[in-house]
Amino acid sequence: MNANDHLTIGDLARRTGLSTSAIRFYEDKGLIESFRTAGNQRRFLRSDIRRLSFILIVQKLGLSLEEIGEHLRSLPKGRAPSSFDWWKISEAIRGSLDRRIEQLRAMRDNLDGCIGCGCLSLKTCKLYNPDDIAAEGGPGPRVLR
Repeated sequence: MNANDHLTIGDLARRTGLSTSAIRFYEDKGLIESFRTAGNQRRFLRSDIRRLSFILIVQKLGLSLEEIGEHLRSLPKGRAPSSFDWWKISEAIRGSLDRRIEQLRAMRDNLDGCIGCGCLSLKTCKLYNPDDIAAEGGPGPRVLR
């Protein structure tokens, strides 16, 4: 591996716009990996720029760090992911996003109706949640979960 393929944490921060503490956080969560030089300094692969950019984007889409980690673990180690590698991840995420979009639409469309919270305070609760049947599904807003 060429030394030019290695970045310091400061270089990685400048290239991604992230703070060094955020990069260390993602490293602690296992989303990226560093290695140590003989002088015990962190070094990252240049391909980690894309991995960190991916993390920032999919977090905005609502993916949890656990979900992000699952996707990143499918990428090859020690080399930059190919366009095919990223395509496989995007296909997996697309299904998850479609489900989330449908859930958000349902929430939006029913926001003024009963959310199944068990409050029985709305006049329409007798229609949407008679005898608090939503409570059988557990605590909290059951109808829209």
